[in-house]
Amino acid sequence: MEEWITNILREEKRKRNIPLEVKQLNENYYLYHSTSRYDRERRGPKKVSEYIGRITEKGVMESRHVERTVYEYGNSQLVYSLSGEIIQALRKHFPETWESIYALSVVRLLDSVPLKSVKERWEKLHLSTILHPHLSPNSLSDLLRDIGSDMSGQYDLFQMLMQGSNRLAFDLSSIFSMSENINMAQKGHNADHEYIPQISMAMVFDLDRYRPVFLKSIDGSVRDVKSLRKVLDEISFSGILVLDRGFASYDLADLISPDMKFIMPLRRNSELINYDMKLRSSFMYRDRGIRCGSTHHDGYKIYQFQDQSLMAEESNNFISMIVEGRKKQAQYEDASRMFGKISILSNVRDNPQSIYLMYKQREEIEQAFDAMKNELDNDKSYLRDDDSIRGYFFVSFLSLYLYYSIFVLIRAADLTDKVSVKDALLKFSRVYRITDGRREITSEIPASSAKLDDHLGTNIFPKKLKS
Repeated sequence: MEEWITNILREEKRKRNIPLEVKQLNENYYLYHSTSRYDRERRGPKKVSEYIGRITEKGVMESRHVERTVYEYGNSQLVYSLSGEIIQALRKHFPETWESIYALSVVRLLDSVPLKSVKERWEKLHLSTILHPHLSPNSLSDLLRDIGSDMSGQYDLFQMLMQGSNRLAFDLSSIFSMSENINMAQKGHNADHEYIPQISMAMVFDLDRYRPVFLKSIDGSVRDVKSLRKVLDEISFSGILVLDRGFASYDLADLISPDMKFIMPLRRNSELINYDMKLRSSFMYRDRGIRCGSTHHDGYKIYQFQDQSLMAEESNNFISMIVEGRKKQAQYEDASRMFGKISILSNVRDNPQSIYLMYKQREEIEQAFDAMKNELDNDKSYLRDDDSIRGYFFVSFLSLYLYYSIFVLIRAADLTDKVSVKDALLKFSRVYRITDGRREITSEIPASSAKLDDHLGTNIFPKKLKS
């Protein structure tokens, strides 16, 4: 290799601080970012190269690339500052590809761009000067398949996140896929009553630390009860499981093991419910009066609650239907026994207020599904095979985990009615880092961004620069 090329390569390595190599073709020289990743099929390292540009005596002429000097700083720094635990888990269980997995998850959180645009979006972030993932479309396609084929790595990471969990909520949802190569997709009706292939997904949510800790895709034909038993067999958990009322139609012996603690709302028409139960105590929940009582049944305990505001609302609705001719006055007395009442079956012995709080917290997992399918825009998948789908769900899980890392701060600051996660990321994105090759300068910080930084206690921006 000629000396001038060697000198340029040495200088580029110094500036970029990443592995580089030079390739020669037709008497021309080209610079590549060169590294390796573990190939599970070959059971050994596989070389990965990404083209940077042509080498000339004047330097490197990058392909369709202008050296960036302005980066979005606040948004990626906010996410990065909250990512310590998830990065640690990724480094441990995906040591060869963790940077690419993490970068793809961050981009998915910030903007739901297609795979072909992920690299371009990432390079706008200041975080791209710290981490150097492989994000070309081909690399990402391989990455998703590799992640999806490594379920043991995923389960190890989930189990790491679940350590210390005391109360977990479980639920199922679905996404719809038009891909013809997804074996796990089974036909079902979507919100528009279209009969198209769907993939089920099972999520576990930590109610104490307020974050998702498990997500996997499931064959669309698998019933709820089988999904729950399968997940419980795959994870190690000894706390309290909070279930949806949909599971109440199954036999408990089919649902969970005898030693598993649980609480489960009953359907209103359940034969286990005694609507004449005496409600002998009361408490307040979010300015709503709740009356409560309990009774024993076949080794379990049935807790009953009556929300006074809900009781008045249901009574009013029923009277409206009487006036409209849809109900009869004679039906009111019998129906009124149920107004505002919620019954919960459990093997947990605790005060009724604690049981009720766990039941209400279960709504968090439904909000998590909504966040994933709406705000993270993961409700459609056109990936090509089952491994890619499993990889896609794992990246979706990581994005959702990062989403809730921010949401927890917003919730703690009592700002949920004023600021969403997307609002926070947008406000923080207005702060840039500018570099001239010798030093970095933080742009002027808008007052709204500085104020939110203070409220959340994130301390992303230097106090002396806030305006």
